[in-house]
Amino acid sequence: MSSKKKSKSRSSRAGLHFPVGRIHKILRKGNYAPRIGAGAPVYLAAALEYLSAEILELATEVAKENNKTRVIPRHILFAIRNDEELNRMLSGVTISQGGVLPAIHAQLLPKKTAKNTQPSQAQSSQSHPDKGFVNTMYASSYS
Repeated sequence: MSSKKKSKSRSSRAGLHFPVGRIHKILRKGNYAPRIGAGAPVYLAAALEYLSAEILELATEVAKENNKTRVIPRHILFAIRNDEELNRMLSGVTISQGGVLPAIHAQLLPKKTAKNTQPSQAQSSQSHPDKGFVNTMYASSYS
C-alpha cells in the first residue's frame, strides 16, 4: 500500500479562503515582475482577504441599521465612505449601483427661528408623519 497523502492547497496551508494559486497565476501572467516569489501570492491573498472582510463587516452593520438582511452595493458604498481610512484608500473608486452619499447644503436647510419652536407647530408635525420629513434612513452617515 502506498502512503500517498492528499495534496493540501496553499490557501489551506496559509489558513486563507482566497485562492493563493490563482493569485500566483495572475501575478505571473500580469508581467509585474520577471519572477514571482512563493510568499508574494500568499501575502497578497491575505491582504485582499483582510480588506474584503473589513468592508463586508462594515457593510453588514449598515444593512442592519437599515433593517435589511441582504447587503447591497449601496451598503458597501456607505461602509467605505463613512470609514476614514477606507475612504482615503478607495477615493477614486466608483461602486456600481452604489448611488451617492446624501448631503444637503447648509443653505438649503430650513432656518431655525423662534416661530418654528412654537408648541402648536410641533404638535401638528407630530400628528402628520410626512410633515417636516427629513431623510433619516441614512442619518448615521452624517455623524
